[in-house]
Amino acid sequence: MEYRKLGNSDLEVSVITFGAWAAGGWMWGSTDRNEAIEAIKASYDVGVTSIDTAPIYGQGTSEEIVGEAIKGISRDKVQILTKFGMRWDLAKGDFAMHSKNNDGQDIDVYKYAGKDSIIYECEQSLKRLGTDYIDLYQIHWPDSTTPIDETFEAVSRLIEQGKVRFAGVCNYNAQQMAEAEKTLNLVSNQIPFSMVNRGIEEETVPYCIENNKSILAYSPLERGLLTGKIHNGYQFQEGDHRASHKHFQPEFIEKTNALLDKIKPIAEKHNSTLGQLVLRWTIERAGITIALAGARNAEQAVQNAKAIEINLSKEEIESINELVNAF
Repeated sequence: MEYRKLGNSDLEVSVITFGAWAAGGWMWGSTDRNEAIEAIKASYDVGVTSIDTAPIYGQGTSEEIVGEAIKGISRDKVQILTKFGMRWDLAKGDFAMHSKNNDGQDIDVYKYAGKDSIIYECEQSLKRLGTDYIDLYQIHWPDSTTPIDETFEAVSRLIEQGKVRFAGVCNYNAQQMAEAEKTLNLVSNQIPFSMVNRGIEEETVPYCIENNKSILAYSPLERGLLTGKIHNGYQFQEGDHRASHKHFQPEFIEKTNALLDKIKPIAEKHNSTLGQLVLRWTIERAGITIALAGARNAEQAVQNAKAIEINLSKEEIESINELVNAF
C-alpha cells in the first residue's frame, strides 16, 4: 500500500481508503453487518489503514460497524475519518431529502452544522466508533443556515479538547473552503470525482493544489458503474438509490461501457480488473490524494486494495486520459 499525508498535516492515510457508506446499508438496499465488518478487517490486513464513514450512513449503523471492525487493532494504526452536519433526528438547517431508514421507516434528513449540534454529534460518533478521538472530522455538506465561522469554531474547540485531530470538508467549493480557512486550517476536501464525473477539475482542484489541501475522491468507481459489471437492464435491490440516478440510465451506461471497452486492454495487460485500473488512474490524477472505495464483503475490499499493485507507464496514463477527455 502507499500512504500520503493530508494537506500540511502529519496525518498519513492509505491512498486506497475504505469507504463505509454502502456498509451502512442506507440507500444501498440493506447491509450484512458481519460481511461489512469482515470487509474492513480484510482491507486492513492488506494495508488499508484508513476508513471513511459518517453518522448518516445507516443512521449510526456504519459508524458502529467501523467501531466493531477496529476492535483489537491498536488505535494509532488506523485512521478514522468521519463527518458531521447531517441530522435525521433534528429538523433544523437546510432540508436535504426525504428517505427511508434501514427499517423502512420514513425519515427527513437536514444539513445542519450549528455549534451545539456539532458538539453533540461528535460525542455520539465517538461512542459508536468506540474511540476517544477522530483523526479527520469533516462537514458532510454545506449548510446555508449557519455561518461558516460558527461551524469551524466548534470544530476548533473539539481539536483543543483532543477529540478531533484534523478538520476537513466535503462537497465544498473553493470559495467556501477559503471562508472556512479564515477560522481553522483545513487539510482536505472530500468531493465526488471519477472518469465520468470531473466537474471539480475546473475550480476546486486548482484551489486545493495551490493551497496544499488534499482531495479525497469519493465515488471514484462512480457507485460501481466503472467496474464494467453494470449493463442495461441491471436489477438493483429495492432501496438502492442507483436505480434512479442519472448515471445509471440506459444512455449513460452504454456510453460508459464503450469507454471501458477501450481501456480494457490496458487492464488485461496488467492482469487487473477494470475497477482496479480505474482506482489506480484516479490516484495518479493531479491533486487527488486518495480514492475512497466501498466494499460489501472481504473479497471486494481486497480487490480494491490491490489496485495499488498496478504500475502504469506515462504512455498508458496518457492514452487513458485521451479516452477520458473524449468521453
